[in-house]
Amino acid sequence: MGWLFMPFTSMGGHKSAKSYLDAQLTYEHDNDDGMTRGLRVLASSCPGNRVYYAAAQTLENGVAGAVFAMVCLVRWNPRSRDGHQFGYKDMSENMGPCEADCPAHILDLLTPTESQYALEWRQRCRANIAHRARKLVDGDRLRLPEPMTFTDGHVAQEFIVTKRGRRVVLRDPDTGGCYRISRLMERAWSIIPVTRIHKTVFA
Repeated sequence: MGWLFMPFTSMGGHKSAKSYLDAQLTYEHDNDDGMTRGLRVLASSCPGNRVYYAAAQTLENGVAGAVFAMVCLVRWNPRSRDGHQFGYKDMSENMGPCEADCPAHILDLLTPTESQYALEWRQRCRANIAHRARKLVDGDRLRLPEPMTFTDGHVAQEFIVTKRGRRVVLRDPDTGGCYRISRLMERAWSIIPVTRIHKTVFA
């Protein structure tokens, strides 16, 4: 499905993308064959108000069925000249979305699937969760899978971690230059073991 844009007034009073999409994906319809089919959102999240993730359960004649993931790209444009301030593009996990930051509590609700696209998407989501759970300590020596070229032309693959409050700055061990890498916790870096010398304390 493509993008659907609308003015805020068409959101049915919903103040957030999450609440609006929760309502859109929860429904039941009577079909011509006499069956009632629908969906029910069991859990959802919209991190950064940019991508919506949901565990949606199928309903058939009121009986709950399989649970699969829905992903919606979200766009906000309050100053839109044509009055279409909100838009979204929905897709299922079976389409193998590029966005793979679905929270664990939603992934845990999904039922088994044979869709290869969905299985690969779930695996990417789990890998991203594992990456973000890693810890960086001041003084760690970090190594990227491949050398990275920065805007100043510098090329480096290994860095010393410097913690400045909640910020992480990477220092080149050879030149002393400091750099920042976007979405660092989602990248496939590794920590190189280093020998740390502790001060001797005499009683």
